[in-house]
Amino acid sequence: MNRLPVAERREQLIEAALNVASREGIDGATVRAVAAEAGVSLGVVHYCFRDKDELLRSMAHTITERNLARGMAEMPESAPARDLILGVLEGLWANIRATRGPQLLTYELTTTSLRHPELRQVGVDQYVVSWAAAERFLEEVERAGGVTWRVPRHLVARSIIAAVDGFSLAWLVDGDEDAGYQGLRLFAEHLAGLAVPLDEEALLAATAHDPHEPRSDARDAQVHSLVPPVAPAGVTALA
Repeated sequence: MNRLPVAERREQLIEAALNVASREGIDGATVRAVAAEAGVSLGVVHYCFRDKDELLRSMAHTITERNLARGMAEMPESAPARDLILGVLEGLWANIRATRGPQLLTYELTTTSLRHPELRQVGVDQYVVSWAAAERFLEEVERAGGVTWRVPRHLVARSIIAAVDGFSLAWLVDGDEDAGYQGLRLFAEHLAGLAVPLDEEALLAATAHDPHEPRSDARDAQVHSLVPPVAPAGVTALA
């Protein structure tokens, strides 16, 4: 057995675990099966991962990171926000379709963590990582497209993960790739509508905070359409 740095060995074992779990389901991804897949001893697996919980979290993290990385691989340095969003989501969908086993595995990881309290952190980490990845994507759109968002970025990030999860799961169930793609495109168009060019946002901010500058009713309506409503006192905003 070749000696590898711990970081490289962990990557090898995560890959082996993904291969086993994609073929045989999450229950089949035992430490023994992962060791056999990687061609190492059980002791090597235990040395690299404290327990199966840590291995499962690493698997979920890897799937999420790969989905985003492949979707953003050819993101241009500068382009209209709509083109950036459509391009990345199309790349993301192509990767999802090409990796059916790992995508099914993501839902198995979630449901397994919900049914077993000792594994609950797997599902939590899965979504924390997914939301963070979506926020990085939104930040890249802001940078390359010169935009900001009509609503808080973290809420947009959550809506992206909810939409991708929903269309992916439906495709896993009915196998209708075109319906999944068209649904995701529709969501992408909605997402593009939440992007506000920075020059427009700056103008709106200036007029909204300058009490000496008169505004027409039309400008008032435009400003109110872009600024999210403030919750009444005593009402907690969505997290």
